[in-house]
Amino acid sequence: MKVTVGPAQYVRAAGLLSEVGLYIEKFGKTAVLIGGNTSREIVEGHVRKSLSEQGLTLKQSLWYGGESSTTNIDSLVEQLHSCSFDVLIATGGGKAIDTVKALAYRINKPLVAIPTIASTCAAATPICILYNDEGEFLEISRDSKAPDLVLVDSNIILHAPVRYLIAGIGDTLAKWFETNSSIKKAVPTVVNQTAIAIASQLYQTLLQMGKEAVTSIETQKLTREFEDIVDAVILVSGSVSGYGGDDCRTAAAHAIYSGLTIFPEVHQTYHGEIVAFGILAQLCMEGAGDEEVKTVIRYYQEVGLPYTLKQMGIKGLTDDQWKQLGDITVTIEDMANMPFDVTPNMVISAVSQADKIGHEMLLVN
Repeated sequence: MKVTVGPAQYVRAAGLLSEVGLYIEKFGKTAVLIGGNTSREIVEGHVRKSLSEQGLTLKQSLWYGGESSTTNIDSLVEQLHSCSFDVLIATGGGKAIDTVKALAYRINKPLVAIPTIASTCAAATPICILYNDEGEFLEISRDSKAPDLVLVDSNIILHAPVRYLIAGIGDTLAKWFETNSSIKKAVPTVVNQTAIAIASQLYQTLLQMGKEAVTSIETQKLTREFEDIVDAVILVSGSVSGYGGDDCRTAAAHAIYSGLTIFPEVHQTYHGEIVAFGILAQLCMEGAGDEEVKTVIRYYQEVGLPYTLKQMGIKGLTDDQWKQLGDITVTIEDMANMPFDVTPNMVISAVSQADKIGHEMLLVN
């Protein structure tokens, strides 16, 4: 058995960005920063100054390319081919961090992650989600390195757009619904039973504190509930993936997310927002009653998650598009974790039913 639970170390504190050099110095004297354009604008000055105070040098700052794709990973390998440095620093959201995780694996360098949003658990997992250059899901890659250190500045997350945290709540909700489903197929072990126990606690935390965390960003007030949800989204959620492993990590909700990425209009919707809709479709696929689905939607209404295709930019699908969605979604490896065989027609029916219930709730709301 081989298990990578998460990062070797996780540190979260308000104002942490000004002290990152104290943590990074143990990895060497030179670093390269890679991330999104906005995230680098936010962190680069602080990182460069803090590294300098510890006698370290930031040798380069590079854009990750915009998609977690093989093209961009290869490009970064080439750009750094002649650069001598000790440690990689990844900053930004899930796609940026996943790209640098794959890069760190390829060039065998220590990796420090500085997430600037709490939208996924990417900073705390050893896997990399690969897309093509147009943003369509391709595969879950194991050629990826779990960060050696994750540094989370609560103030940076607090000042990010609230929609990112809402998406993080959606992605983290899926840990309970997907693990609760996939565990039925897995052979029970102490490790995957730990995953389901953590996922259950995560679910309760989100129900109890999700709305308060969203309000914290809206009012720009740093609260315990906000920091708990940040830890839940980034760290604890990642540990569910770590303990669950390949047979108890994701299921239909993420498969439906990946299937929906074939439609360009959904690319303006965040990962966790689409996954949240995928949860509703998974519940329908599992035979949940309308009232059970509506109970979940009521929580979505509290925190601001989408629950119809239209809210995600999909205003209508042709028969051919429905067929394409069903055909592709059943090929996604996440779907194999469902405790029963899933057909394309089951996907079409579940997505359609979830959307119908969602529209009913829109009318009520």
